[in-house]
Amino acid sequence: MAAFVLAWPGAIAIGLSLGLLGSGGSILTVPVLVYLLDQPEKLAIASSLAIVGSIAAAGSLPYMRAGLVNWRAVALFGLPGMAGTYAGAWIAMFVPGIFQLVLFAVVMLAASVLMLRPIDCDKPAEPRALWKITMDGLIVGVVTGLVGVGGGFLVVPALVLLGGLAMREAVATSLVIIALKSFSGFYKYLDVLAQEQIALDLDIILLVSVLGIAGTFAGNAIGGRLPQDKLKKTFGAFLIVMGTFILIRSAPALF
Repeated sequence: MAAFVLAWPGAIAIGLSLGLLGSGGSILTVPVLVYLLDQPEKLAIASSLAIVGSIAAAGSLPYMRAGLVNWRAVALFGLPGMAGTYAGAWIAMFVPGIFQLVLFAVVMLAASVLMLRPIDCDKPAEPRALWKITMDGLIVGVVTGLVGVGGGFLVVPALVLLGGLAMREAVATSLVIIALKSFSGFYKYLDVLAQEQIALDLDIILLVSVLGIAGTFAGNAIGGRLPQDKLKKTFGAFLIVMGTFILIRSAPALF
């Protein structure tokens, strides 16, 4: 019960991260589910995809009403990303959960580098072939399916630097892409959980989703008033600490 209550601030933080930055939600969701709610790795990853998909979908609605979602970018990144996420979830059937958690920590540390790196929104985007943009979406999708990371920390910089989108537009578009990829991966993870004979905890998924959605709307409301660069750097520093903790905690179990 105590762990259940402790998950509340974590769930709200998940939503705030998605609302403020368009990324970071699943980076927080998996640790909340594993370390606060004691879920096994594969269940945590599957639940993370359901939770983050729901939060991102709800969080994208105000941006849609404001006309900030770039649907061309959704098609170029999101549709290949859905295929990649499905493939990553299929690969997850053949690797141990502890390996997924270690890989998750590595991805978290990589995310911290991208968060700490400044994005020059005024720099004109360099032309990039459509097939390369499609491959970007596919690769990020595979990572999403394998370790339960929505990939917003990769999608947002790509949309800004390669797609030429403004930061606010990139955040809005990222939420739609995250939702599409997460639901695709979750659908395949139903097979993964069936193979492992693990049942979903729908109460946890519902609780964290509802609290996360509330956090997303709060993040949307205050996102335009806070300095995005400082937010990203603070979150990047947090990812270094958390990623190192998970790596130290999980890596010895591989040997």
